[in-house]
Amino acid sequence: MKKLFATLWLLAGPYLAFSQESADLKLQKTDVIISKHIYGQFAEHLGRSIYDGFYRNGKIRMDIVKALKEIKVPNLRWPGGCFADQYHWRNGIGTKVSRPIGINTTWGMVPEDNSFGTHEFLELCSLIGCDPYLAGNVGTGNPQEMKDWIEYLNYGGKSTLSALRAKNGHPEPFKVPFWGVGNESWGCGGNMRPEYYADLYKQYETFCMSYPGAPLKKIAGGANIDDYNWTEVLMKNIPGRSMWGLSLHYYTFPSGRWEPRGKATDFNEAEYQTSIKQAKRIEEIVTKHSAIMDKYDKGKKVALVVDEWGVWADVEAGTNPSFMYQQNTLRDALVAGLTLNVFNNHAERVKMANLAQTVNVIQSVILTKGDQMLLTPTYHIFDLYKVHQDATLVKTDISHPDLNVSASRDAKGVVHVSIVNTSLTANVNVNLDSEVASGKILSSANVSDYNTFENKNKIVLKDFNAKGKTVQIPAKSVVMLTLN
Repeated sequence: MKKLFATLWLLAGPYLAFSQESADLKLQKTDVIISKHIYGQFAEHLGRSIYDGFYRNGKIRMDIVKALKEIKVPNLRWPGGCFADQYHWRNGIGTKVSRPIGINTTWGMVPEDNSFGTHEFLELCSLIGCDPYLAGNVGTGNPQEMKDWIEYLNYGGKSTLSALRAKNGHPEPFKVPFWGVGNESWGCGGNMRPEYYADLYKQYETFCMSYPGAPLKKIAGGANIDDYNWTEVLMKNIPGRSMWGLSLHYYTFPSGRWEPRGKATDFNEAEYQTSIKQAKRIEEIVTKHSAIMDKYDKGKKVALVVDEWGVWADVEAGTNPSFMYQQNTLRDALVAGLTLNVFNNHAERVKMANLAQTVNVIQSVILTKGDQMLLTPTYHIFDLYKVHQDATLVKTDISHPDLNVSASRDAKGVVHVSIVNTSLTANVNVNLDSEVASGKILSSANVSDYNTFENKNKIVLKDFNAKGKTVQIPAKSVVMLTLN
């Protein structure tokens, strides 16, 4: 019987399920804006993210730029991650031949030639049309180094550093808006206690200047997963006026533990269910951290910035373990959909987030192989959900254990409802108060399906035939409904 069920599970298509269920969906207007910055991305000097990813043969890849423009990427975080606290910005400016070659001791002990540095990153952001989000070096840097980098980037007047920027090809200030003061200071950023980091943050941020025309939004290095004490200490000890945001990192490990993290592909039903259970925990994590922040910031002026999130599985066989390269399945797309729904629903507090990572690392939206590029199922989720960017949150109420929902109203008054059905076997009839005008769907025969360089379009967005006030949401699918 167990073998028979496993066979049926693998064969079950997106419109074939073993049960029919129903749920009522209630919608309620709010005046909360879903910040577009919730849909941010992350690029670290890790594996093939930058070199052979964004940057190949000394040039920015324009096919990647075009793909990211299509999903309206609002911000891009760089240079890390753990790499940020060993990155010294002066090594990545000036002529390429003059830049020193270092060692990426964080990720694989590989050479770092610094050919992709500040100007290359900011050119990439300009081409995409997104805001840059830089992570400053607290771990091995000092306040002077961070102050100088910000002046180099953002000061438009006369100074030695602004003149150096002009000499390197950019007379006008870059006006970088988002600034992270360190990264994971509880771990790879220095293994600090929260009390020590809170004091260090106040020291560093004092010298992180907002120059004329370039206000700086400073983001403190926040908690890992459910370290609520870290959030408590920082919110208690750092004045709200000193930080625009407080970060949070949360990864979904398919196995439910750090090592082994579980398979990226060819996983069984138990591993799938563990992945979904882990992913759904983000609701609890965000709620509890938000409640602590509310104690010290009742006006919700400090943003919760989930600047690392995603499915982190074991690397693909035969690849460098330090490069974190993994495939991307329909399961990962379901996780992305439900996670973004949670962020949307907490938009009063969650103002920014960054998927880890954009290209060739962990839960990527893009994978490359030489000159080839493919879009992962997760990419299509960001394409599907871009309608929520800067739209007004519509509160949703649905009581079904397998459905995860968020909704928004755009500037024209059109309501979009994103629904994730994580069940492997149940189609669910959703009853709405409004008529459905149209829909899009992302699904596939198996939750372990993925796109390959031989079959790049195995999982893509398709039109979803949905009309009336009752809509059947297929098992293992993500659906976007447009309401009349």
